[in-house]
This record gives sequence, C-alpha cells and structure tokens, in this order.
Amino acid sequence: MKEKILLVEDDVPLASLLSQYLTGHGFTVFLLHQGFSVPREVQTGKPDLVVLDIMLPDTDGLSVLRRLREFWRGPVLMLTALGDDTDTVAGLELGADDYIVKPVAPRVLLARIRALLRRSTTDLDAEMIDLGVLQMDVQAREAILDKMPMDLTTAEFDLLLILARRAGRVQDRGKLVEEIRGIDFHSYDRSVDVLISRIRRKMGTHGKMIRTVQNIGYCLSPVALK
Repeated sequence: MKEKILLVEDDVPLASLLSQYLTGHGFTVFLLHQGFSVPREVQTGKPDLVVLDIMLPDTDGLSVLRRLREFWRGPVLMLTALGDDTDTVAGLELGADDYIVKPVAPRVLLARIRALLRRSTTDLDAEMIDLGVLQMDVQAREAILDKMPMDLTTAEFDLLLILARRAGRVQDRGKLVEEIRGIDFHSYDRSVDVLISRIRRKMGTHGKMIRTVQNIGYCLSPVALK
C-alpha cells in the first residue's frame, strides 16, 4: 500500500511540482492550500506524514501544528522561510519532527520524508531497553517513565532512543544532528537542542537524567539522578 502524504502549501505551482515529484516516487499525495481544514483532513484521511508550510493565507502553520498535536503524533515536516530561525525553533517546540528551508529542492524533500517515515514505522527489532525508571520498547515505539507512557513525537522518541542505547556515554551534538535528520551537521542547527529541551520537559523531575556536556553534547544517565 502506498504511503500517504498530506502536503499543505499555498504556493499552487510549487505544491503541484512537489506533488507530482512525490507521486512519481511512489507516494499518494493529498494537497491543501489553506490550513483551516488540515486537522479534519488528518482525522479523516489518516496520512502517514504531513508536510506543512508555516506561511498560509488563512492561518499560520504554527497554529495548525498546535491543533494537530492535540490529537495526532504522526511525523510533521515544516517548510520555513530562509533565515527565519524564530519560526523554525517555534515549530520544533510545538512538536514538529523536522524542517526544510524554502526554496525546497524536491529531492531533499523526498529524502527527508523517507527518513521520517523509516523512523516512524514499527521497528521489527523486539529490543527492550531498561534503565530503571525509564524503559523503551523499540518495537512498540513506546517510552515508559516511572511506569507511565510518555507522549513523544517521532523525533523525540528517536533522540531519546539514541541516548538510551548509549546510556552513560557522551554523544557529540553534531553527530546527533546527523543521526536525527540524516544530513551533514551545520553549526547553526538547533534542532537537537530544542528536542532535548522538549524531552526534558516531558520527563519532569527526571529530565536531569539528560546531562549537557559543555561544548560537546549530551549524555543520558543510566540511573535516575537525585
């Protein structure tokens, strides 16, 4: 069965170009040029992934993303304006899994979509990670903290999984960017930092299990820290 992409882009020629390109690479693409009906389309159409432009004629993509995250945890890829770091960080804070700066190269969009879908698909490996207060079920893509399931997006789960698999070892920030986004590291990329902040917030008092190692990266303690 073809994977379904919901593409929300108000630039009609660009949306048509991207839709044709993705369709030609095996996806079923649904197009919307406004943001208001996105939540309803997600509920009824059940896409595997949403590509969401931040600048829309009837509302802004960040408001749409906020509404989506009230009921849907599927992968969301944001399209942001060149150099608009404020919107990029805001999107990541609200639960976006990745972003691409416009103008969009179709082959880059395709690579990002495939990477996100690979990560969000159930892993056939039945691996279980037990760090005491934190357990991670790779096959179910579920993190359990203090015997309660965590509400994580695709990107949040993937980053926490990387840290959990290498608990006690410092992970280079640049390498984490490459693993999460599948691209070369750039010093201005703050996506991992924003994801870490979101994960810590969702972990509450246990957020200090993730330690910042200055000028290097992050390390997850294999035990809860007091």
